Amino acid sequence: MALKTTDWVFIGLAAASGALCLGTGGWAAVVSALGAAGGLLWIVLPQLVAGLLIGGMIQELVDRDRVTRLLGAQSGMKGLGLAAVAGALTPGGPFTSFPIVYALWTAGADAGALVAYVAAWSTIGIHRLIVWELPFMGADLAVLRYAVSLPLPIIAGLAARWLVRVTRLRVQEATDS
Repeated sequence: MALKTTDWVFIGLAAASGALCLGTGGWAAVVSALGAAGGLLWIVLPQLVAGLLIGGMIQELVDRDRVTRLLGAQSGMKGLGLAAVAGALTPGGPFTSFPIVYALWTAGADAGALVAYVAAWSTIGIHRLIVWELPFMGADLAVLRYAVSLPLPIIAGLAARWLVRVTRLRVQEATDS
């Protein structure tokens, strides 16, 4: 398994933050930070494993031709709408949603649909409205925030498709390797 550029960036950031931690707090701070990182890993690992399993299962279960037809570049507004609804209905955090995004990407969804999915998941998630916003903000503010956010995933998906089409930005097709 070869490390990618992103891997090296994160390794570099971890090394730099470790050096900064060592320089400002000594070895005790480094040991404390490693303990905190281990605790966070212990909390996050089950969610991460479950999300990766969901992504892997979706990759096996979805029909590439169907995904391309429903969420590909030629799917139009219907594809953006479908992606936005799926994103709004996806519960959980990034360990759930991003493996799904990757699975849809490898199955033929285009950048616009993927951006619409992520934008909907992050701005109009039904679970977030019910569990957090209604109880904490009350119905008036929660419904207002939700209503004004409804068009955002479609706008984001359209903007992504436009940027891919008119700029040098190229979203390469994901590979299953």
